[in-house]
This record gives sequence, C-alpha cells and structure tokens, in this order.
Amino acid sequence: MTQGSHHATIAAGMPEKNPGNPNEGHRRRLRDKFLRAGISSLNDYEIIELLLTLGTPRTDCKERAKEAVKRFKGLRGVLEASPGELQEIKGIGPKNAFGIRLVREVAGEYLKEKARELPVCGSSKAVFDYLYHDMQGLKVEVFKVLYLDSQNRLLASEDLFTGTVNMSAVFTREVIASALRHHAAALIFVHNHPSGSPVPSRDDREITRELVAAAKTMQIKVNDHIIIGDGRFFSFAGEGLLNP
Repeated sequence: MTQGSHHATIAAGMPEKNPGNPNEGHRRRLRDKFLRAGISSLNDYEIIELLLTLGTPRTDCKERAKEAVKRFKGLRGVLEASPGELQEIKGIGPKNAFGIRLVREVAGEYLKEKARELPVCGSSKAVFDYLYHDMQGLKVEVFKVLYLDSQNRLLASEDLFTGTVNMSAVFTREVIASALRHHAAALIFVHNHPSGSPVPSRDDREITRELVAAAKTMQIKVNDHIIIGDGRFFSFAGEGLLNP
C-alpha cells in the first residue's frame, strides 16, 4: 500500500487494525451490541466476557467466560462466586475476580438506593393520591394491580384488565399468576368507575372476595381494593370488607 492510499483509507473513516490486539474487533462488536440494545441482548457468557475484559483488556476471554457460566450455572452464579472459586477457572486471575466482585457490590448498592425511592402504599388515601390523576376521566373501567414488597413499597403496577363503561372482566387466575411473576408479598387492587360514583357494585364485592381468598392460598396479602370515582374513592379495607 502506498503512502497516499494509506492516507485515503484513514480519511474515509475506516479504523486502522491494531495488530497488537487481534481481539479488539470482537470486543468492539460486543460493546456496540450492549450500547445499542442493552444487557438483555447479550448471552450470559457475553456479559461475563465483557466483565473479564475490564481486568485483562488484551486477552481473549470468551472461552473462560463460557466455562464460568457453565460451572456456576448462569450469570447469577458467576456473580455470586467467591474470588477463590472464580480463580479456579484457568485464565481468570485476581484482576478478573476483583472486577466481577466490584460490579456485584456496586449493583447491590444501586438496588438498595432504588429501593429507598419506591413509593410506600401505606394507606388508601396515599394510593388514591398516587393514582387519581392517571385514572380520572377514563371512559371505561380499568382494573389495576399494585404489587408490593413486605414493607408495602411499590414493586410495580400493571393495568391487567380493561372493560366497558360500567364493568371489566377480572380473572382470578391471571391476577395470582401476575403476583407470583412480580414476587409480590402483598397486593392492592384499584379500578375506576367512569360514572363518578365509587360505590361498589355486587360484582365488585364478589370478585374482591374471590381475589382475597385466592391470594390467601398463595400466602399473598391483599391490603385493599380501592374504587376511584370523581374526586372520591371507596376502600374495601377501610370498610372492613376484605375478609374472604
């Protein structure tokens, strides 16, 4: 290649290959994949591979990452392994083990901080204040479930069923399945009455009894079922109506 053609290649935006690090192209593709589509786009071994490269940036870490995932049965097992256990895998040294432990500890602290920010649903009024602006003015009934941890902190909320102007079909099996999926310790049910009156119907009372009974069999507590009307709400817990 002449000097002129070399300059033309760089000017066209083509990166020069680094002959000292033949793994750079593969790592760049992994990094770009993560930045483009997030952690869920990567296999477990690719996540570990990226972590290992932080400690040994010029070494091929693919096979040792695969071995770690295989030995410790997945990403979680690798992150929970001790530095000594990690270093039993050929090619994983102290720097690699340190990097994995650091990531695990940082992630733990991050989740603790996030947990402190979770809304606490400790009263029906707090739930009403939290949801009223989202649910006022809806033209059809929407049945929402709040999934709580053991401290009544909100893990997630989900609109499970959408109905008509005066009713929504609620399926107990789907409610319990969603609670298990979210690992909820407690639940709060919320739905709106487009008519503006929060007074529960006979169907509201019946489905509440069914949901409370089904949740109890799975050792999940139902804290409340709240009906939101026009600036008002009805609380089953507040009226003592949550007994199965």
